[in-house]
Amino acid sequence: MPEDKGVGLSYEDRAALEVSLRPFVVSDLLAVLEIENVSFPSPWKPEYFLNEMNNPYARLVVAERAGQVIGYFCCWLVADEVHILDVAVHPDHRRCGIGRLLLQDILAEACQNGAYSASLEVRVSNQPAIALYQTLGFQRVAMRRRYYENGEDAFLMVRSLSDFASS
Repeated sequence: MPEDKGVGLSYEDRAALEVSLRPFVVSDLLAVLEIENVSFPSPWKPEYFLNEMNNPYARLVVAERAGQVIGYFCCWLVADEVHILDVAVHPDHRRCGIGRLLLQDILAEACQNGAYSASLEVRVSNQPAIALYQTLGFQRVAMRRRYYENGEDAFLMVRSLSDFASS
């Protein structure tokens, strides 16, 4: 009898089981831009994503469900740190564990590649993202004044990866 992988799992965990992660390819650009544009007041332009594809320090990954791109991330792995540049999930798929899955993937790969810390900036008004980052061990360590194009401040959040494998 096949094992039911959904037994005893939360809704978010069951939803995340249906999602696969894979490297971003150029044909994902329109779907990623759609998510980017509904997610951020100052969205990345197409060339930003394309430039990151050629950056040897960058990693771009999409989350896919039933052949549809529903989320993505972009990060840099430089020396012993991973810096998370951009993470978003389509509004129709938020609060289902997809953002957590993407972030856990980033952190796991960073650990495997020798990173000791992770950092990111987040809008001070983005309380859902801040809460998610805190559940993953990120702590606010500084404020970057007028960081975003519209003048909004950002929190700099970091976490050590020394205990990530055990968390």
